[in-house]
Amino acid sequence: MGSSSGQGGGYDLSFKILLIGDSGVGKSSLLVSFISSSVEDLAPTIGVDFKIKQLTVAGKRLKLTIWDTAGQERFRTLTSSYYRGAQGIVLVYDVTRRETFTNLSDVWAKEIELYSTNQDCVKVLVGNKVDRESSDREVSRDEGIALAKDLNCLFLECSAKTRENVEQCFEQLALKIMEVPSLLEEGSNAAKRNILKQKTEHQTQQAGCCNF
Repeated sequence: MGSSSGQGGGYDLSFKILLIGDSGVGKSSLLVSFISSSVEDLAPTIGVDFKIKQLTVAGKRLKLTIWDTAGQERFRTLTSSYYRGAQGIVLVYDVTRRETFTNLSDVWAKEIELYSTNQDCVKVLVGNKVDRESSDREVSRDEGIALAKDLNCLFLECSAKTRENVEQCFEQLALKIMEVPSLLEEGSNAAKRNILKQKTEHQTQQAGCCNF
């Protein structure tokens, strides 16, 4: 599976992905690791940020617009509108901080129910920071698998620091989205709208060139 970041080039499907979870679990680091293959310690996200990644999965050229939301409670009302129209949601917890895990079912899963407009939205549960010493771990892999089953999510453990399973997380999510007819149609329509927009812009530019 090839991958490239940036906004250039055409694509077959366009999907909106949302990253949610407590502050400090590594959502922004996971995103930066996926987008740029670099690893950074990042300051907490203020409000909402987004990045675009283009990659090829199962022979389809995809454009993923990935929204990185703030985990702090004071930004919750700000981020609620970003659930709208998301085809995929990544729920992230820190395997070394149990409260970030319990908050997924106590807080974040309830937010998805409340704000998500897509009944067929695909979810993936991600346990981050598996590069830490095993003695630091507070949430076992089996517990993660069990919660993912309860919440009807895919499941992966990742490390933004070593990039372990980072690409797999987004690629598996994209593959699963493509298996859902309604989401596939949404992604296809978004790509078609982009082609029409580009054609219109091109025609406008051409018309402008000829008006001396």
